[in-house]
Amino acid sequence: MTPRHLAALTGLLAVLAAAGPLPSQAPPARGLLRQAAHAEAVPPAPRWPQDPADGLYRSAREALNRRDYARAAGLFERIGREHPRSRYAADALYWEAFARYRAGGKAQFDRALAALDRQRTEHPRASTRRDADELATRIRGELARRGDERAQRDVERSARRGTAETQQGCGDDDMRVAALNALLQMDAERALPILRGVLARRDACSEELRSKAVFLVSQKRSPETENILLGVARNDPSSEVRQQAVFWLSQVGTERSLQFIEEILRTSPDRELQKKAIFALSQHRSPRASALLREYAERAGAPVEVREDAIFWLGQRRSEENAGYLRSLFGRLDNKELKNKVIFSLSQMRGVGNDRWLIALARNGGEDMEVRKQALFWAGQMGVPFAEISGLYDSVREPELREQLIFVISQRRDPAAVDKLIDIARNDRDSDMREKALFWLSQSRDPRATRVISDIINQ
Repeated sequence: MTPRHLAALTGLLAVLAAAGPLPSQAPPARGLLRQAAHAEAVPPAPRWPQDPADGLYRSAREALNRRDYARAAGLFERIGREHPRSRYAADALYWEAFARYRAGGKAQFDRALAALDRQRTEHPRASTRRDADELATRIRGELARRGDERAQRDVERSARRGTAETQQGCGDDDMRVAALNALLQMDAERALPILRGVLARRDACSEELRSKAVFLVSQKRSPETENILLGVARNDPSSEVRQQAVFWLSQVGTERSLQFIEEILRTSPDRELQKKAIFALSQHRSPRASALLREYAERAGAPVEVREDAIFWLGQRRSEENAGYLRSLFGRLDNKELKNKVIFSLSQMRGVGNDRWLIALARNGGEDMEVRKQALFWAGQMGVPFAEISGLYDSVREPELREQLIFVISQRRDPAAVDKLIDIARNDRDSDMREKALFWLSQSRDPRATRVISDIINQ
């Protein structure tokens, strides 16, 4: 590959990267990630081939990996029953419980809890003890969701105990998060008082629990939900927890929450909090929310990256009104990043005249070349009629723009695009353009491209 080919590919990567990632949204709490990993748990490989239970363990492990949970549970149970002195016996109780949990059903849940109770009593030093306590809490949460009164009392007691322990030190956060997760299965009347207790904490050790509690509050359909989230968004000492609260306020959608979000955008110096507020606005379907997004997109003193988010979310609302607004906004901007974001956002709205606007922008010799190249790239992605792309190549003279056009042509999946590349490779007066067309022809699976390359080699 020649240096120019490498430059072409580098330029492609730059073009694709220029649109940037989606604006940040709420990150998952670590407890949820741990729970997801727990759901895919795999027993460790067998380590003691001389152990009398080694064969049973291997069979049980294989069954669990095949997701044959009933067979796996029965085999793990046999290890403790038939070989109580086996080195596998302590952890086999945990894996039996895990398999029964995955099998599902109240009878299996009850037997899983019995296995975990037995492990706690007979094998307090088992390597899976910590995971066992979390699994027990999760099982009780599922039983509580199904109306088991005893399980509901256990979950409530566990969550309250975790809240009280948080006041005394950091301790076992994973266990407390597991207890809070179980509250998701309980009705709002019983869960919200516990969650309010968690959110009242101000110590650093409880930050993760408060973040988790914010999510749980947001899932409870209660008149108190908005009040709790607003209180956290205003008063929690952690920026991360406040961000979580603002994010979930986006699901409330009331005029009161909208006023608070507007206040954040007007007064808060916290950039990440402002990003969450912009996302929250994007979820409101009121004219006022759209007006606030537009207002922020134009705010000259605001952080560019937050203004970019506002422009992005306006682009996700397809309408002639929004398209017209973004096109007019482009002419009032003097920041290249913001202009590129407007171009990208317009490219996401088809059928409202944005394709032709992008082509006109690409032709505009008074505009910055990189902006013109962005417009051309996204016009190609929108499916502008190929005749316009081909005609543009014939009419422009700037080498950078012609090179970009060759790349755009190469991305089209129709015979006319291959024909155009062949024409450029054979007839263009600029040897650099012929070389670039040949490179992209080499990436094509069209048999005509192969023949052309062969003919040029054999000339």
